[in-house]
Amino acid sequence: MKGNFVFQTRKSNRSLWVIECIDPNCSWRLRASKIVPESTKYVIRKYVGVHSCSLLNRNANHRQATYVVIGEQVAPQYVGVEKGPGPKGVQNFARTELGAQISYYKAWRGRKHAHTLIRGSPEQSFHVLPSYFHMLEKLNPGTVTRIEVDGESRFKYLFLAFGVAIRGFRYMRKVVGIDGTFLKGQYRGVLLVATAQDGNGQCYPLAWGIVDSENEDAWTWFLTQLKEIIGDTDELALISDRAPSIKKAISTVFEKAHHGAYFAGYMIEISNRYLRVAEYLENEVGFEKWSRCHYPGLRYNIMTTNMVESLNSMLVNARDFPYVALLDVIQEKMSK
Repeated sequence: MKGNFVFQTRKSNRSLWVIECIDPNCSWRLRASKIVPESTKYVIRKYVGVHSCSLLNRNANHRQATYVVIGEQVAPQYVGVEKGPGPKGVQNFARTELGAQISYYKAWRGRKHAHTLIRGSPEQSFHVLPSYFHMLEKLNPGTVTRIEVDGESRFKYLFLAFGVAIRGFRYMRKVVGIDGTFLKGQYRGVLLVATAQDGNGQCYPLAWGIVDSENEDAWTWFLTQLKEIIGDTDELALISDRAPSIKKAISTVFEKAHHGAYFAGYMIEISNRYLRVAEYLENEVGFEKWSRCHYPGLRYNIMTTNMVESLNSMLVNARDFPYVALLDVIQEKMSK
């Protein structure tokens, strides 16, 4: 392929594979057969490696350079990394390593096939998820996992909290930021995150969840699982954005904890420019939701959900992974 010579299959069955140059007058050919009839491995029995055909038969648009072949060849470049080469990088790889000119679309399909070889398909991910969670609980004592399915036994939600994070929360500030970020894989979904903060102001990832969307039912389910591992006391503060679904879910699940909404700005400036907005913040939202001095609990200096956004940005390259591969990245990050 690298020499731009095109070959064709002369004979192919369960035990024999014979290919030859597309030029019938060329002497290049390869013959391979199974080692033994029961084996799945082939051995080359005969190989004539010199082309005697015209150089005019060379073609950089090699028909054997399918997206499957490209994906298999470029797959090692995605091992142990989150991003790897993009479609243009795959095009360059095919040109320099295989001597083939491929389209952007074929490069994109080859890259997708390489991802599947290394990280598995989304369907495989759903299939192994229960076993994956079982091994996490076995190898990480105290780890809490949950899988929710619908009436037809199809995946709906998942929840994961590592045992070490649960045990360490007792020494953290009792302020938990929650937020979600969309996933970009085949089945989309939303990654929900709950994180605390230690005494040095560092992020302390506490729990993870994957749901269909940021709606009230999904948040209620996630927060119910979160409540089981952190409890519900009047010392606990939950910080989020102003999404109505989060507000309703928190009021439903947490009866004692306080809720603070993230709002950046100054009340006086808002009053001068947007009187109706100021009235809304004062009368409908309430100062206690976004003003630290009016907040009934203890939220320290945490006025935003930036600690959650930091975790979301940490996973920006893994958001199109199958769910199990994404959880692998999360576990790797948690182990550092």
